[in-house]
Amino acid sequence: MGLHRAFPDAEIVGVDIAKQPHYPFEFVQRDWLEALRVLPGMWERTDPQPLFIWTSPPCQRYSTMTKKWGRSENHPDLIAPVREELEAQDVPWVIENVPGAPLNSPILLCGSMFGLKVRRHRNFECSFPALGPSCNHAAQPVVVGVYGHAGGSSKRDGLTFHGTSAWREAMGIDWMTGNELAESIPPAYSEYIAKQWIEAQL
Repeated sequence: MGLHRAFPDAEIVGVDIAKQPHYPFEFVQRDWLEALRVLPGMWERTDPQPLFIWTSPPCQRYSTMTKKWGRSENHPDLIAPVREELEAQDVPWVIENVPGAPLNSPILLCGSMFGLKVRRHRNFECSFPALGPSCNHAAQPVVVGVYGHAGGSSKRDGLTFHGTSAWREAMGIDWMTGNELAESIPPAYSEYIAKQWIEAQL
């Protein structure tokens, strides 16, 4: 959605190995490697290649909780191979992931930078110059944690989680389920980064 807001006249095509029934744009169910090597030809319209490629490799290998539970090795380490494929594409690209992931010179974005009720720190490696503003946590009187199970609780950690409606409001997303929100980022992030690339072309 953030890319759509930045490129309102562009065709947005999402790719994932799993079905995404609530994805609001065109969707193709494919493996990531096939997507980056084969699908660009399927997206040809007036330009020979896609305009902009945004990738979000699985973050579980690098997440704080996975490390806490000693399960990092149970998840794939895809950032390096994804980067290699992206560097073979003659288009701007972004790799998004959690803090601690092995990204090169990433910028950090936080919901507090965009007036959201979520912090959701995420790092972004860009093939073009990009800058991130400073976090503004002091401006967030209410912070909603979007993780775990919406409206549920964790016996392990003694936590109670906000419901799906609170998650949607905090993230600026109204079309996802709770489980989908737990694995997403606010559209404000991708819109912000894409607009930086657009401004660099002017």
